[in-house]
Amino acid sequence: MAIIRFDPFIQLQRQFFQPLMEDNEWPELTMTEGLNVYEENSNVIVEASVPGIPEDKLEITYEDGVLHIKGRSEEKEEEKKKNRVIHRMQRVSSFDYSTYLPRPIDEKQIEATVKNGVLTVKAPIAEAAKPKRIPVKLSSK
Repeated sequence: MAIIRFDPFIQLQRQFFQPLMEDNEWPELTMTEGLNVYEENSNVIVEASVPGIPEDKLEITYEDGVLHIKGRSEEKEEEKKKNRVIHRMQRVSSFDYSTYLPRPIDEKQIEATVKNGVLTVKAPIAEAAKPKRIPVKLSSK
């Protein structure tokens, strides 16, 4: 099954419509790469790129059909020599993904795993949303 990226033409909106609006009227729009959503068997799978973020720094929530994935990691390094700072470095990595899931899911069975910098969220499709076979009966007329 092919992976289809969600692209709501945000860049085109920024390019053509934002200059027409005043700055205080136009909401801040961001485009984030690194999020894949697809269906596999009877599950909705969401893959998010989270390189260098430990699993205890990830926050995943699901509410009203929207999956939110947030993460933040900070590294600080400082080298001092005789009360003078010689070198100071601070690296901050963060992201905030939000996506609608394409089908209703069973919220109680959502699983999330991290492997090689990729977060995989596996959500089983709800029984009510799965296709049902409808028997065809012979009309007695």
